[in-house]
Amino acid sequence: MKIDLSGKKALVGGSSKGIGLGIAKQLAESGASVCLMARNESRLKQIVDQLPNSSNHSYLVVDFSKFEEYKIKIEEYTKDNQVDILVNNTQGPPAGNSLSKNIDSYQEAFDLLFKSVVHTTSLVIPNMQKNKWGRIINVTSVSVKEPLNYLVLSNSIRSAVVAWGKSLSVDLGSDGITVNSILTGYFDTERIKELNKEKSKSLNISEKEVLNKMKSLVPASRLGQPKEYGYLISFLSSDNASYINGASIPIDGGLLKSY
Repeated sequence: MKIDLSGKKALVGGSSKGIGLGIAKQLAESGASVCLMARNESRLKQIVDQLPNSSNHSYLVVDFSKFEEYKIKIEEYTKDNQVDILVNNTQGPPAGNSLSKNIDSYQEAFDLLFKSVVHTTSLVIPNMQKNKWGRIINVTSVSVKEPLNYLVLSNSIRSAVVAWGKSLSVDLGSDGITVNSILTGYFDTERIKELNKEKSKSLNISEKEVLNKMKSLVPASRLGQPKEYGYLISFLSSDNASYINGASIPIDGGLLKSY
């Protein structure tokens, strides 16, 4: 099966590294015109130059953690640019358990993970409805089904994103627009390395031991690669996936124990 996204315009959050970058690369490989969003402009420029048909792609410098600034930039972008494929992906909130976070921490996480996602989506929906075609894909976590104690902010707010996405899928299904959430497992990214570094300190063991323990929890016995994530997103963005809507799809090597 060949995935052909020629003529489609994609907007991908958090795409200067990790999973977001893997998604952006694969969408570009599939023929989509991609706009990358992240904080590091020099990194974004470098990536755009390396994508196939680089002149078809662009970038937008944003900081999802500063909602009011982000709001202005994304509203300006969507006034003049069509978005057929929206990949809602941001950096993760700080790690920590429920006893280590105060109400301000939850508000910051809400703005980062929920408010930015809902607002961005609301801006692209009208054109998708007009065109009777659209793909909205939310990058979330396996922790919405099986909470990870050291990621209480992510557990809480990403669960809200999944529930909201399911509700939205019902409202938009008749318009040829699909809304799906991806439950992300352990991937070989900078984010995992940062979290493992914190774990190694708190548990007083080496980072290698933390990594090996993590791999042992996955039936596939390894971390996922960002390009594998990109394959899934490209498929969901295609016409081949038009009947997949309102789904919460794990990509975790079998990590989740529930079904």
